[in-house]
Amino acid sequence: MTVNIAGVFSVIIFYIIILFVGIWAGRKKKTGGEGDGDEFETEEVMLAGRNIGVFVGIFTMTATWVGGGYINGTAEIIYSSGIIWCQAPFGYALSLVIGGFFFANKMREQGYVTMLDPFQETLGSRMGGLLFLPALCGEIFWSAAILAALGATVSVIIDMENNTSIILSACIALIYTLFGGLYSVAYTDVIQLFCIFIGLWLCIPFSLRHPAVGSMSMEHNDWFGTLDRKLYGQYIDFGLLLILGGVPWQVYFQRVLSAKSAYKAQILSYVAAFGCIIMAAPPMIVGAIARVTAWNETDFKGPLPLDSAHQSLVLPMVLQYLTPPFVSFFGLGAVSAAVMSSSDSSLLSASSMFARNVYKLIIRQNASEHEVIWIMRIAIIVVGCVATAMALTVKSIYGLWYLSSDLVYVILFPQLVCVVHYKERCNTYGSLSAYFVGFFLRALGGEAIMGLPPVIKYPFYDPELGQLFPFRTFSMLMSFITLLGVSALSKWLFESGTLGPQYDYFRCVVNIPEDSVVVQEPHEEMTILNVNQALLYQTSELNGRVNPGLVTEEDELLNKEKRNDSLVNNRRDSHRGSKQFDEIHAKSTALFGSIGPGQVIVTKL
Repeated sequence: MTVNIAGVFSVIIFYIIILFVGIWAGRKKKTGGEGDGDEFETEEVMLAGRNIGVFVGIFTMTATWVGGGYINGTAEIIYSSGIIWCQAPFGYALSLVIGGFFFANKMREQGYVTMLDPFQETLGSRMGGLLFLPALCGEIFWSAAILAALGATVSVIIDMENNTSIILSACIALIYTLFGGLYSVAYTDVIQLFCIFIGLWLCIPFSLRHPAVGSMSMEHNDWFGTLDRKLYGQYIDFGLLLILGGVPWQVYFQRVLSAKSAYKAQILSYVAAFGCIIMAAPPMIVGAIARVTAWNETDFKGPLPLDSAHQSLVLPMVLQYLTPPFVSFFGLGAVSAAVMSSSDSSLLSASSMFARNVYKLIIRQNASEHEVIWIMRIAIIVVGCVATAMALTVKSIYGLWYLSSDLVYVILFPQLVCVVHYKERCNTYGSLSAYFVGFFLRALGGEAIMGLPPVIKYPFYDPELGQLFPFRTFSMLMSFITLLGVSALSKWLFESGTLGPQYDYFRCVVNIPEDSVVVQEPHEEMTILNVNQALLYQTSELNGRVNPGLVTEEDELLNKEKRNDSLVNNRRDSHRGSKQFDEIHAKSTALFGSIGPGQVIVTKL
């Protein structure tokens, strides 16, 4: 095996640059002063202190989708099927527009930390934990696509066996990701996009001049591709999967929630959508160059015509075999650095959701911020290992791209729409029913990439082409209808008295407990003596506190007036309400024990 020394050197140089930028950016994290350094630690790591500026924000939002899987997959599909089947760049661009218009403003205004926060706020912590599973699967599949692209690129550069390069690249990516923090992720995204844009555009004119590259005229090539009429349903299904399934991702909402304001979060989404289209141009041209290249006239020694395994490698192959060494030095190094800097984003997203929404809010509610950070680092390693296993078993990068959105589209998208826009019309019964309806309708439809045969053969099923009916979209719509229908039915059954309160097992319709949770980490110390203040939280923040980073000056003034009124009322009622206070104190102590500093009882009406 001949090792490409120049390729190895270029990879090392670009890896060092990315690593250096990541470490430098990580040092921007605020350490806090004495007594409050631990209070905002998770928000600093997960959301960069909600302090991402416009310039960095545009780049990191664009890099939500533009990474190794994006550029390699785009070049692959242009080579194999033509422009008409290159749906991902346009689909994900539209998903950013939809996310910015319908979700970014509301999510950022509420001060959520992760995408799962509104699910747990509306449906309860355990249902939110269950919804973590499809979100986790989506992030793992996407991480696997990135690692597969990285391994494929390195295997071409260094002439190393593909599986070996995936494992080694995953180890390097994990080490880098453990430096942690959205600061590091965001600033490396800036370097990533510059590397892709400059590196690929630099290589395109040189590759076009290679003697093995034929004519690119429309007369000799069908660049548009073909779309058979019987594939219309499948085509629409894939398109909606990318557009709507591209919204409910923690990797996207992590950028939205890190923006300085809700308005800026929307602007970043719109500009990033335009950036996705711009960044798709170079890999599309590279895929077209690969399509008109006579590979038998190059140094390539693989099978001809290219099999499916080599089709996913056309981008690094063009850079390796059709450009001079000094040019491929920049192109190959830039692409490898780009895909590595993308991997930490998905790993950080999945581990953030686990550390906060599963470990912190379900398993150990009293966990310190420092403990949550360490759990997140452990989760990064676990998620990275699982994603590596997926990258080793599923070979089609573009197939992984579609698969990563399936569960997110079918299960999470209808639930996200409801908890953001129809919060009063959904409950845990509807959510759980919709979860299983969507999952089984999608799973029983089969999946060729995973080797799952179809149990349900939807209309127009073809033994060779598979499901031609848009069954993913059908599963999503049935999940959405089930959620609203079962929620409305359960509400009517309990509120009409048809079912007694004792049958409200999820305690979300009529059997709602008076005292539900103890919310940790308030921004001012409170004790059980602040009874009226607790009631203020009760009426304004039924399911948790609003992040203080979102409070405007007008809100602060209003809250100050409410606190003053609460203090006056507390003094006025202190003499005649002593008996009631004793009862509340005894009840809260029996339920929660002694309430220490940094805790506040939040009750539901």
